[in-house]
Amino acid sequence: MPSASVDISLVGCSNARTMSRNPGKSRDTRYETISIIGDGGMATVLAMLLCKKGDTSHESRATRHEIRMWGYDRRQLAEIERHRENKKFLPGYRLPKALIFEPDDERIMAGADLIISAVPCQFMRCVWIRLKDYVPKGVSIVSVAKGIENDTLLRPTQVLADVLGEEIAGRHSVESAEKEAPGGKRNTQSCPRAERRDTIRNTRYAVLSGPTIADELARRLPATACAASSDEELATQIQHTFTCPWLRVYTNTDIIGVELASACKNIIAIAAGIIDGAGAGDNAKAALLTRGLAEITRLGVAMGARPQTFAGLTGLGDLVTTCISPTGRNRSFGERIGKGQTPKQAENATDSVVEGIATCKSVVALADRHGVEMPIARAVYEVLFENKPVQTAIDDLMRRRLKAE
Repeated sequence: MPSASVDISLVGCSNARTMSRNPGKSRDTRYETISIIGDGGMATVLAMLLCKKGDTSHESRATRHEIRMWGYDRRQLAEIERHRENKKFLPGYRLPKALIFEPDDERIMAGADLIISAVPCQFMRCVWIRLKDYVPKGVSIVSVAKGIENDTLLRPTQVLADVLGEEIAGRHSVESAEKEAPGGKRNTQSCPRAERRDTIRNTRYAVLSGPTIADELARRLPATACAASSDEELATQIQHTFTCPWLRVYTNTDIIGVELASACKNIIAIAAGIIDGAGAGDNAKAALLTRGLAEITRLGVAMGARPQTFAGLTGLGDLVTTCISPTGRNRSFGERIGKGQTPKQAENATDSVVEGIATCKSVVALADRHGVEMPIARAVYEVLFENKPVQTAIDDLMRRRLKAE
């Protein structure tokens, strides 16, 4: 990570324009006003990317898009604006002058035709209940969160739809999910469910996910991601909005598989970190990634996802990155546990949200509901929440009943 602020230039990026399947034809469906909800590392690097795409456009200033950022804590947002740098979550990078910081709930939504939801999964409900009355009708929302809500066992786009009073593909009822949550208790971090509204918003939902470490994106290192939506046209629009010379975006219509893969990989990353910290070796880590992907795929297929999704960027790709990156929050958290810290000590060692902790509870509950065997996820759960010693958890996994691969 650079020691001094640097300005990131995205020379050669095309303007954020949605395109038809025929690359020779463009469509006048440009996102002119993009509002980013959240002020973490991913929110910040996407704001940088989108602002610079506008800066390098060869079109008139009148046609360039406006990028706005909102944070739940207006004081923290003001600090980022004052320094033109996100010192807490993405230090070392100057933010573009074109980026607008908007702390007002109503104004951040006014006129937006694309909204990026970059809030950690377990905090999404609180934030969107606060903002829901200002969400424009017919707007598109793209989520970059990775997790499963503890209270409801809903995926991020399902949480959004639930708060905004809409149905979405693959949705499980909130009421039955709450009954099946671990221990039958609500997560203390979450908020009450939003009341249903008669208004039909016609909101469209998408996911942007993949092996995309924020610091590497900020340094313009080559990366790939996936834009997923059950609405294929929207997926293509998101693809063209975020693609630039060092970020190549693919499309996928399997939004269930993409969201499940991006959530579950954080649990395997915690296990990978534990293996690193305990010095269990590369053989063990290779086995972990392979068998971890197998159990993630089993859960996904049981929930209606396509198996091939888990062999793609948001499955295998994101899993590998998360499990090997020395700076990854989930892997680093696990490594501290492997070296002898308690889960609480390991969590307190970082300011960032380690989403795999809460997600582990949700995934174990989903595995129970669907009758899916997930021994690695369950072992991580026992280490995190049942005080099971690391070495005992490893030994138990190794002594499981022998079977065919």
